Amino acid sequence: MGLIFVRTAVIFIVLLAVMRLMGKRQIGEMQPFELVITLLIAELACIPMADTSIPLLYGIVSMLTIFLLHQLTLLIDLKCKPFKTVVGGRPSVVINKNGIDISQLKKNNLDLSDLIESMRTAGYFSLDEVAYALYEANGQFSAMPREDAPKENKVSLPVLIIDDGKFDDKNLSLTKTDRSFFEELLHEQGIRSVRRVFVLTMDGTGKIYLQCRGEKYRSFRIGLPEGSAW
Repeated sequence: MGLIFVRTAVIFIVLLAVMRLMGKRQIGEMQPFELVITLLIAELACIPMADTSIPLLYGIVSMLTIFLLHQLTLLIDLKCKPFKTVVGGRPSVVINKNGIDISQLKKNNLDLSDLIESMRTAGYFSLDEVAYALYEANGQFSAMPREDAPKENKVSLPVLIIDDGKFDDKNLSLTKTDRSFFEELLHEQGIRSVRRVFVLTMDGTGKIYLQCRGEKYRSFRIGLPEGSAW
């Protein structure tokens, strides 16, 4: 029991020292390769703590080796920009002046729900409130608001009615509308098939955000059916 205590204490001290030497970015804003390194170090630290048959030195040497590889990667990262892009990735602009960049969403294995959730976390509840939005290389979400965005009272949360060519029946029920109501709306906008629509949201004031594949988004207001409120 005493041996395990001593081995654990030694590993803890070495691990703490290695993480501190890696710097503040390692803790606060990990790049993909830094996350891999952190997971490896955690695994290497557990093995000698749990198995007393493995020499303690093996675990310490392994962690120090990972630390040296980390420092080498950072050095190359600072000197060679192409290497930085390959290892750490690059920001992905998912909303631009034309609306949602569908290809960038799919490239990063994201869908509309992920994007809308990220926007709400950043304090934006309508897709047309931002001029540009992007996911940084470390996965953090950033957004730049539109200068000409209307200053409206947030009286109702926009809900997703059409998601990637399909109606959301749960939100249709919430808004007390039906498919025929929106099919008629799409027909008025010159859209013959719902499958062409990538996203359609509506809030309680009748504000619509509509974007078809390969087209710029549209934002307008409609009259809501009687009793449609949430």
